[in-house]
Amino acid sequence: MSRNLPARGPLLAVATLSMALTLAGCGEKEAKQAAPARPVLVASVHYEAEAPSRAFVGTIRPRIEADIGFRVAGKIAKRLVEVGQSVEVGQPLAQLDEVDLKLQAEQAEAEHRAATGVLAQAAAAENRALQLRGKGWTTDAQLDQAKAAADEARARLNRADRSVELTRNSLSYATLVADTRGVVTATLIDAGQVVAAGQTAIRVARFAEKEAVVAIPETLIGRAKDGTATVTLWSDPNKTYTAKLREIAPNADPATRTYLAKFSLPDAGDEVALGMTATLTLADPTTQRVARLPLSALFNQGTKPSFYVVDDAGQLTLQPVAVKAYETHDVLISGGVAEGAKVVVLGVQKLDPAEKVRVVSALAF
Repeated sequence: MSRNLPARGPLLAVATLSMALTLAGCGEKEAKQAAPARPVLVASVHYEAEAPSRAFVGTIRPRIEADIGFRVAGKIAKRLVEVGQSVEVGQPLAQLDEVDLKLQAEQAEAEHRAATGVLAQAAAAENRALQLRGKGWTTDAQLDQAKAAADEARARLNRADRSVELTRNSLSYATLVADTRGVVTATLIDAGQVVAAGQTAIRVARFAEKEAVVAIPETLIGRAKDGTATVTLWSDPNKTYTAKLREIAPNADPATRTYLAKFSLPDAGDEVALGMTATLTLADPTTQRVARLPLSALFNQGTKPSFYVVDDAGQLTLQPVAVKAYETHDVLISGGVAEGAKVVVLGVQKLDPAEKVRVVSALAF
């Protein structure tokens, strides 16, 4: 029995080693199958204009602000509006003392009645002279004299008619009315003040046309003329209004070296109040849209430059891209990947398209 023990030892050792190797292989296989997804750092693709838009702070102003005054001189009886009050077409703004104007109107009407009586008398004399001349009882000189008197009376009545119309108009001018819908921005008169004809009394800004006024640097004058402009209000930044350049100052401001530009707002309604603060954005419509990403995201092994794109399931896809330009740390692409796609930005040379990945962080570009 003691002679068989040495023969069993090697067999037992071989069996033990074989079992250990089998268990080790199974462990490695299970470890491979249970390996977690590879963590990756990604960045979202965002396309924007290659030449970035520029924004400027401006003010909403009326395009037309009219100075309204009386057409006749007189003493202010009362002012009917205040600064900031909205007015409609035909609404009274102020009124003059009408005493003198009414007296002038009464005088013109009296002269008109007198001229009417004189004309009636001169016309009757002319008719009698014609009848007498036809019967040979008067001379041509007397007939001519009667005709001249009648013509003068007609001219006097015509002047009286015009005088009555003028005085009536002057009386109507005693009430200053708004000729447009707008808001009162200044009142330069008060009751008891004597004003001359044409003197500014009330300043009214029209509601119909509004514009954004901004200061533009000289480097962006070309974009202001040829580019696309939009306006947003600080009170409602979610709504955008189309703007169009209407006027730009020919000379720069001596202090700021900027040019005053006025952009009309054809779509502005009553919600756009005068004096509001606005942001005007200038964009170049001819510029190409590109996306900026780090150079480390670019994968190129002698073929076309590509990016590794990660989907929601963690699957990698190698997509070729069109490179617009290379910078010190970034690359500009003009296409190849969709807006919002997640691109791996680190360790792309060690990735395998067949393996699963897990996004651990995202960079904003």
